[in-house]
Amino acid sequence: MAGGSPQGKRPGYRPDKEGAHRTQFEKNKRSILASQDVCGICGKPVDKSLRYPHPMSATIDHVIPVAKGGHPSAIENLQLAHFCCNRAKSDKLNLNNETSSAQKESASLQGNRNLPQSRDWTTYRG
Repeated sequence: MAGGSPQGKRPGYRPDKEGAHRTQFEKNKRSILASQDVCGICGKPVDKSLRYPHPMSATIDHVIPVAKGGHPSAIENLQLAHFCCNRAKSDKLNLNNETSSAQKESASLQGNRNLPQSRDWTTYRG
């Protein structure tokens, strides 16, 4: 397995973007876009009329990142987020949403709701 990722897949492989989970991810993505209006990371409203690459455009965030063992297409692991919030969160865990105290004690990562914002993107005009 030299040069491969820990899961034995090629580097850069995303099960939510290609493969068996793609269809379910797209279905859950549509459901979240229709039912959620607030960023799961910063808690502010998401303007769904904005399109990528606008930093405040809507994206789907994995609550527990796929790289950290999160399910790639389970609706319980997906939430609406701003593009810039999702990029700032990267593959960090959101300790505020975990329910197990053992998980909280063993994790040493910064909660994603407390990430510093480098800019105020609300006035961005792309």
